[in-house]
Amino acid sequence: MLPLNGIPTPEDIAAVMPTEERLSKGPVAITECFQNIPCDPCYHSCKRGAIKAFTDINERPQIDFDKCNGCGSCMSRCPGLAIFVVDATYSDSEALVKIPYEFLPLPRVNQIVTAVNRAGEELGNAKVVKVQNTKAQDKTALVWLAVPKNLMMESRHFLVKEVR
Repeated sequence: MLPLNGIPTPEDIAAVMPTEERLSKGPVAITECFQNIPCDPCYHSCKRGAIKAFTDINERPQIDFDKCNGCGSCMSRCPGLAIFVVDATYSDSEALVKIPYEFLPLPRVNQIVTAVNRAGEELGNAKVVKVQNTKAQDKTALVWLAVPKNLMMESRHFLVKEVR
């Protein structure tokens, strides 16, 4: 389906996901870059060496999940906005999903938004926990959403319910 509509298949997604054991240890980045293109800023931005070295710049990024601490430094460097951080340990009922965001206006902390999946379908409410927007991020803000745990692997964007 990816070449036809841009939506990855369940097999595509399964190939880039960390194990349940790794998810239980805290925040971790997930690269949902599903096409071979000449791109490697994520590799150069990771100070922990969690994004494995490319032997060919056209390769898709691979994360060593054991080295990744979910800091998100790779997220704002990805021109395709294809890297997300999930934290299944956020609370008993919610997970944290960090999403790269390049729209204005930025959402507000504590604002309720609608989480959407990779196809743009509405999943339910999410709460904005934090908005990071520093000069170093070069206009790619990172929006931290608290979502129900069962939606953490599906929530990949959001809709602002109101315009300020």
